[in-house]
Amino acid sequence: MKKVLVLCTGNSCRSQIAEGYLRHFAGDKAQIYSAGVETHGVNPRAIATMREDGIDISKHTSNNIDEYFDIEFDFVITVCDNAKERCPFFPTKAKKFHQNFPDPAKSTGTEEEILEQFRQVRQMIKNYSQQFVAANLLRLTNERRKKSYR
Repeated sequence: MKKVLVLCTGNSCRSQIAEGYLRHFAGDKAQIYSAGVETHGVNPRAIATMREDGIDISKHTSNNIDEYFDIEFDFVITVCDNAKERCPFFPTKAKKFHQNFPDPAKSTGTEEEILEQFRQVRQMIKNYSQQFVAANLLRLTNERRKKSYR
């Protein structure tokens, strides 16, 4: 089973949303983890926004990258430029991916305007996660299946 790590600065919003969608789309094809170069706790607005789309991340925890040094990941996805720049080196053969998403936690305005920013970022991450799983996890499974029929 493939192992995927999603990295962000504080492991509170973007990486938590990505973890939720990657788990949803990958199903039993991968183990999904998320972490930050810092830990800020899971953002309540991220939880609420994901709940709107039928995904419960309320039991997720905010984890530090140091907790995962002993896991051999197949894929590492950074979801913000800060994490990509600050991520400490650790030996891995993982394929690395990077996609910078806006930080919804920095949104300003009325509560509804802030929630709308969360929804927009959620949709971007949802689209990315679905494409990532199709290209990197489901494709691998389908290729193995085809080889076994030959």
